[in-house]
Amino acid sequence: MLRSLSDGGRAVPVVAFGPSDANSRQLRAELARCAPQVTLVDPPVPQHESAPAPPPAALILLDAGGSVGAATLNLVGWLAANRTRMVFALDGIHAHPQWRTTQAEAAAVLGPVAGAVRIVPVSARLAAAARTAADATLLDRSGLTALHAALVEVAGTADRQPSVTVEQVLTATRVRIEEQVQALRSGTEEARLREQRAVLLAGRDGGRAQAMSALRNQLQLARVDLLHEVGARIRALHAASRAEVERLGPSAVRDYPGQLEATVHTLAAELDEVAARRLAEIARGLTPPDAEPVAPLAARIDPPPSAGPGPEPRHRGVEDHLMVALGASAGFGLGRLVVAPLALVPTLNYASMPVTLLLGGGIAYWVVRARGQLAQQAHLRQWAADALVNVKAQLEQRVSTRLVGAESRFTDDVVRLTTARAVADQHRLAEVESQLRQMRAQQPAQLAACDRDLTVVAAALTDNAARIARGVEMS
Repeated sequence: MLRSLSDGGRAVPVVAFGPSDANSRQLRAELARCAPQVTLVDPPVPQHESAPAPPPAALILLDAGGSVGAATLNLVGWLAANRTRMVFALDGIHAHPQWRTTQAEAAAVLGPVAGAVRIVPVSARLAAAARTAADATLLDRSGLTALHAALVEVAGTADRQPSVTVEQVLTATRVRIEEQVQALRSGTEEARLREQRAVLLAGRDGGRAQAMSALRNQLQLARVDLLHEVGARIRALHAASRAEVERLGPSAVRDYPGQLEATVHTLAAELDEVAARRLAEIARGLTPPDAEPVAPLAARIDPPPSAGPGPEPRHRGVEDHLMVALGASAGFGLGRLVVAPLALVPTLNYASMPVTLLLGGGIAYWVVRARGQLAQQAHLRQWAADALVNVKAQLEQRVSTRLVGAESRFTDDVVRLTTARAVADQHRLAEVESQLRQMRAQQPAQLAACDRDLTVVAAALTDNAARIARGVEMS
C-alpha cells in the first residue's frame, strides 16, 4: 500500500466483476470503511450491441465454494488481453473450510489465461466481526486488509496528501505491535496452556475411573430391573397356570406338564431378548462419540430352564375312603327320599328297593369322581407352584450369569478405550508442555523484536510528521 502512494497519481475506479449477492454487498461495505478509499463500480452495460471499453483496473470475485467457470475464464482472458490490472478475491472463506483447495485449483485454472495470479482469500463477515470486537488478529484473518492493499496498488490513490495516509498506516501498525506486546506480557496464552495442561493432568487415566463407576452403576441398575422383570413374569405365569388348571378336564391333566414346559421355554427366550436390549443400551453408552462403536455381545447358548419332572401320581388316602363312604351314604339317602312316594303304592313297594340302590350308587360314583378331580387339580396346582419357584431361581441365575459375562466384556472395552484416550492425552500433554517451553524461550526475543519494530515505526512517524510540516510551510 505504501509503495502505491509513491506514484502520486489519481485513483481510477475499480470495476467489480462477480455475483451480486449478500456476501459481495457486505464486502463492498467493509472496503468502503478502509482508508484510502477505493471506488468500486459495477461493470458497464453494453449499448447498441457494442463491446464495452476495458476498465483499467478490475476486481474479480470468486466463490470459495465453487469452481471457475467458462464465463469467468472468458472475462479474465478479455481483461488480460486489454492489459487490465486485475485483483482476484476468493470470497466467503468463513463458510468453506476447504477454501485452500479451491484457491489452488482456481490459480491453476486461471494461470494459463492471466499468467501468475494471486488470489486473496477474504471474508466480509469475519471483517465485520473483527471491527465489532476491535480484534486486529481476526481482521488479518479476514483478508480484508490484504485485499484493500491490493486494490489500492492497482487503482493508485486519489489522496492529495499521501503523508496523511502513510501516518494512518504507520499508526495502525504501531497499534498492532503494541497489542502483540501487551499479549506477550500479560501471559494470556501461557495461562490458557497452563489451564489446558492442568485439565490433561487431571484426566491422565483417560477417564477410566468415571467410566468404570458409570459401568458398575448401569450394570447394577440392569440387574435390579431384569430380576424384577423375572419376578413379574413368573407371577403372571403362576396366575395364568392356576386359572388354566381349574379349566382342565380329567383327560387334559396328563398333558399339562408338557404345556407348562413349552411356556417356560418361551418365557426364557423373551427374557433373553429383554436382557440383550438392555446390554446393547449399556454398550452404546460406553462408546465415546469420537471412537469406534463397541461390538455387540455374542448371544449366549445356554440350555433353557426346565420345570422339572412331572407331578407324581396322587396316592389315595383316608380322605378318599371317607369320601366313598360319605358319597354312598348320601346317595342311598337321596335315593330313599326319591322313591319314598312309591312306598305308598303297595304294588310298587317292591320296585322301590332296586331304584334306591341304583340312584344311591350313581350319586356315590359322581361324588367320588368329582372329589377325585378336585384333588387332582389341587395336586397339579401345587406341583406347578413348586415348579415355577424352581424356574424363577433358574431364570435369576441365568440373568446373573449373563450380567457377569457382560461386565467382564465391558470392563475390557472400557480399559481399551480409556487406554487409547490416555495415550492421546499424554501426547497432547507433551505438545502443550513443549509449547510452554518454547513460549518461555521465545518470549524475550519476541519482545525485543517488537521493541525494535516500535522504534522503527516511531522514527517513520517522526519523519512523516516532518514531511507534513514542510508541506504545510511550503503551502
